[in-house]
Amino acid sequence: MDQRVGLCVLLAAGLLCLSLAPVSWAEDLVEDGLGDDVDVEDELDLGLAGAEEEELEDLEGDMQDEAPPAPKTPPAPKVTYKAPEPMGEHYIAESFDRGTLDGWVLSSAKKEDADEEIAKYDGKWEVEEMKDSKLPGDKGLVLKSRAKHHAISAQLLRPFTFDTKPLIIQYEVNFQAGIDCGGAYVKLLTQTPDLDLDQFVDKTPYTIMFGPDKCGEDYKLHFIFRHKNPKTGEFEEKHAKKPDADLRTYFTDKKTHLYTLVVNPDNSFEVLVDQTVVNSGSLLTDVTPPVNPPAEIEDPDDQKPEDWDERPKIQDPTAAKPEDWDEDAPAQIPDEDAVKPDGWLDDEPEYIGDPDAIKPEDWDEDMDGEWEAPQVPNPACEAAPGCGAWKRPMIDNPNYKGKWKPPMIDNPNYQGVWKPRKIPNPAFFEDLHPFRMTPFSAVGLELWSMTSDIFFDNFFITDDRNTADRWANDGWGLKKAAEGAAEPGLATQMLNAAEERPWLWVVYVLTVALPLVLIFVFCCTGKKKSPATPAAEYKKTDEAQPDVKDEEEEEEEEEKAEEEEKAEEEEEKSSPAAEEKSDEGEESPAEKEEEDAEKEEDKEETGDEKLEDDVLRRSPRNRKVRRD
Repeated sequence: MDQRVGLCVLLAAGLLCLSLAPVSWAEDLVEDGLGDDVDVEDELDLGLAGAEEEELEDLEGDMQDEAPPAPKTPPAPKVTYKAPEPMGEHYIAESFDRGTLDGWVLSSAKKEDADEEIAKYDGKWEVEEMKDSKLPGDKGLVLKSRAKHHAISAQLLRPFTFDTKPLIIQYEVNFQAGIDCGGAYVKLLTQTPDLDLDQFVDKTPYTIMFGPDKCGEDYKLHFIFRHKNPKTGEFEEKHAKKPDADLRTYFTDKKTHLYTLVVNPDNSFEVLVDQTVVNSGSLLTDVTPPVNPPAEIEDPDDQKPEDWDERPKIQDPTAAKPEDWDEDAPAQIPDEDAVKPDGWLDDEPEYIGDPDAIKPEDWDEDMDGEWEAPQVPNPACEAAPGCGAWKRPMIDNPNYKGKWKPPMIDNPNYQGVWKPRKIPNPAFFEDLHPFRMTPFSAVGLELWSMTSDIFFDNFFITDDRNTADRWANDGWGLKKAAEGAAEPGLATQMLNAAEERPWLWVVYVLTVALPLVLIFVFCCTGKKKSPATPAAEYKKTDEAQPDVKDEEEEEEEEEKAEEEEKAEEEEEKSSPAAEEKSDEGEESPAEKEEEDAEKEEDKEETGDEKLEDDVLRRSPRNRKVRRD
């Protein structure tokens, strides 16, 4: 029982820990987010605190004999927004906290190959706070229109040149209303003499395109760069491999996510979401099509010879059909062993006209033909094994072989699958430094979206990883802390999830009911142990034990039975010896006296042994457990 109570306590403690885990996790999240770089208000003004101190000093003497007032519970901490400030080398740092689009250019161009109604880049942009902002004062760039083309761009402080330092670009996106079909990617616009941000369109040359994109159930995180062919001078788009991580949450949770791209001079790259790597690889091996073309290609002018034999197997030309092969034999034949069941009604049809059917009044025999009652099962056949003409059932024909075909053998003239010969690739080149891309001098958003209110914030481009991390902590880290502090409790989250997915109610019920049932089974049910017998209790100790009559009586009966069996065996042994002595004559008196003395000694020895056996048997150490 003590063990069962202990298990119940452990189960209850485990359930309590599980229920408190989400609360502690949320508290840790808030504490982590509210670091030294985050300003926190306790909503207790310093003035109020000073006034309280003065009042305490004035009333110090009067309050000595009175009970101290109950302390007030401080309110939950608030996260105060502070605009991030760039601390190191950077090419652009835009937080939009000025509340204007200063430095950004709206495109006034028209998109080619599009209908006149939607060809204009007339989608609206605004600088405003998020609808459900947890940081008052934090503003960003918001795409306001749906089903329209949007284009906006800004010049960098200076062009970025790919040399010996990495490229780090990062920015924040929040799909406030979700996303049906549309993108939130940025383009790093190539530095060219004729670059005009006022005419920024989809065909404006760019060096890198990076960011999220979604249409239907296809969730993407683009990383595309344009590589210049050193032979032809033409540019070709190279797409990084798809991330292995599931990207759905970043599009649907309506939270602010930080997207980061790092491209290193050693041609390696990393794609991060919320400072977690979701994709990585090499510009030389993990992009399609590959940067460097193959050294050899198939000869486009090569043609397969007419006598080329690609058949690995052919029919044996020497094979002949056996004489006893019957190709006309049917696959099935009637079963000759079948016997018609007794009671089969040969003269009764299986179906008859419905006797209760009546010809419709509007039936026109000239138009509809002669009316016939609909067919119904014959009631006379219900009790019989069958009706109509009896036929033998069909069975597989044991002599059926089908059409004869010659067996297949290896083709002695097989030459393999033909492939065109390889020739040197005239377009081959080897670029071992694809990192050295075309410099870019502007960043832009050129988007089409079926969903509005896409929030962008904290664009940052640099060549120093530490500087980018510091900017991310000052901007996105603050949002993360505020969103974590404002998140609903576990119960609210579970209820919201169940509203979207009703089947979760079953999971909740099972999760709560099963532990309760287990605790009830462990603590309140189970067979009671039968009280231990006195013999078993005394067997555990060396204490004095009272005699148990039932056991002693059984032992005495067993001893008597053993003694009787021994006596019978001794009589059987002694009977032949007595007969021999009677034949030889009577024994002398001296011999009789010796035999009597030996018998008395045997009796004394057996008596002593019985006493010792009784003592040992009565001892609790040597008592045997009573069998049922």
